[in-house]
Amino acid sequence: MKHELRCMWMRGGTSKGAYFLASDMPTDVAQRDALLLRIMGSPDKRQIDGIGGADSLTSKVAIVAKSSTPDADVEFLFAQVGIDKAVVDTKPNCGNILAGVGPFAIERGLIPASAPETRVRIRTLNTGTLVEAVIPTPNSEVEYEGDEAIDGVPGTAAPIAINFMDASGSVCGSLLPTGNQYDIIAGTRVTCIDNGMPVVVMLASDLGVTGYESCADLENNATLRQQLEAIRLEAGPKMNLGDVTTAVIPKLCLVSPPRNGGLINTRSFLPHKCHDAIGVFGAVSVATACILPGSPAHSIAVIPEGPRKRLLLEHPTGDFEVVMQIGGTEAEPTVDRVGIFRTARALFDGFVRVPSSLAAFLPNTNNGVTHHE
Repeated sequence: MKHELRCMWMRGGTSKGAYFLASDMPTDVAQRDALLLRIMGSPDKRQIDGIGGADSLTSKVAIVAKSSTPDADVEFLFAQVGIDKAVVDTKPNCGNILAGVGPFAIERGLIPASAPETRVRIRTLNTGTLVEAVIPTPNSEVEYEGDEAIDGVPGTAAPIAINFMDASGSVCGSLLPTGNQYDIIAGTRVTCIDNGMPVVVMLASDLGVTGYESCADLENNATLRQQLEAIRLEAGPKMNLGDVTTAVIPKLCLVSPPRNGGLINTRSFLPHKCHDAIGVFGAVSVATACILPGSPAHSIAVIPEGPRKRLLLEHPTGDFEVVMQIGGTEAEPTVDRVGIFRTARALFDGFVRVPSSLAAFLPNTNNGVTHHE
């Protein structure tokens, strides 16, 4: 007897992950997490006995279902699966994996496609965030090929527009969870912000680095790592996140003046590994911090004129564009609308094998979960 679970492996933005229908997954959280760890091959730094890619950007999962509320079409639960630790974290969101949710929902028949594009309203269960994804669907089928290029992904693909409807305070309860545009935490001036992802933003120069170092150099800087962890642990409770010792949030971002015509230069930590790009929701939060006059980031950001701003955040492998509609006043600006462009691609669709010891966790569905030989 063999036991299988239907799975689509997709690239979403600059990440890769396993996409499942919620109806194919256990409803019990402990069983679900045990199953995901086994499927991805964790805990093991190589994930050699699973489908994970031995990197935080390729050890991700999306669990998708039709929405139970009228304001959305589908619901999406994101899971960050630990690599060398048996941890499945569903607190944060992931805007890259989010980019694949609309195409996956169409491919699985959760919503019908229309030509030339299909608008999919997605509710992220992790944070309650509502987004609208615009998927190219000429001939009423998902089109993955196109001319959109994003840094961190070779070649081009079809553009997927993602419009954030209510990201502000999605995890921490408010845009500025401490109530301040800046705080002094562990002796460093920082901005604690949540516009889709809890992030602590600080000047690289305040931590004794330039912010232009390679990810490897920053990770090998023991003093910097200690400083960052002290800031993260103190910021967690202040951001209404409680004890974050074992959590992947808040993220940390070092910023420095832009070098290539962008808004700002960034080095992001997730939370201990330096990201060679920047996450989608993290980018939105950092860009928002740049707009706030009291933020350390604002003091060095090069902000374009006009209420509609195309903001390029520079990172080690290129830049990330965030489009913002700004309202309010110069002294107290508001972010009225945020959008980004991502791409996605279905890489394979099939079944992942499940060990017999975990077969009891699988629900009985029509997707051939359990087969008798």
